[in-house]
Amino acid sequence: MSNVTSRTLRHYDAVGLLAPARVADNGRRYYEREQLLRLQQILLLRDLGLGLGAIAEVLERQSRRSTVEVLRRHRGWLLEERNRLARLARTVEATIENIEKGEEMAAEKLFEGFEHNPYEAEARERWGDEAVDASYRRMQGWTEADAEKARTGYPRVHEGMAALHAEGVAVDDPRVQEVVQLHYEITSLFWTPNAEAYRNLGRMYVDDERFRRNIGGGDDAVVEYLRDAMAVYADTRLS
Repeated sequence: MSNVTSRTLRHYDAVGLLAPARVADNGRRYYEREQLLRLQQILLLRDLGLGLGAIAEVLERQSRRSTVEVLRRHRGWLLEERNRLARLARTVEATIENIEKGEEMAAEKLFEGFEHNPYEAEARERWGDEAVDASYRRMQGWTEADAEKARTGYPRVHEGMAALHAEGVAVDDPRVQEVVQLHYEITSLFWTPNAEAYRNLGRMYVDDERFRRNIGGGDDAVVEYLRDAMAVYADTRLS
């Protein structure tokens, strides 16, 4: 039902992440509702970019309340993404129908559901046309995996940081830095920041209300947590 292979389940058991409810004499593993709910949490945290070690720590220390909070945040992002894709599908369907009928679709309807970068004009003013154009040239060379990481990666980072912050994990903890590594990889798809630029990016997240709202969803402490974690990453891994 979960599309998780038996080999993966055996591995989760071996590393102490997910033990079956019981094992029969013939070696068959049985999983009940408690294990299914734990498996759902494991898959969610994997989707947020956490490694198995970090997941084990989070599950060990998390409370029922923090679990629900993380799930609610992730559910909100999933619903937004579902609605965006539904709008995009309707636009493509309407375009196909208009072409087949030889009709002309209203210009404003052609782009419903497409994502637009609200910061492009500001970026061009702040960093110049060449820097922005260079970023777009990088995007043209993306693989399909790169495009998927760029599309879904930042929400995964934000959710992962929220989960770790809820558990009170220190920003220099390897589990936090693992999520920051994902953040840096996504950012580097567009441009490659050095240590100073990466620290400044973290500060901008906190200083700019738009980024603060988008990242923290109303919880400024999560944004500050990300900023501090990025500063640690810059100090220890970048030059």
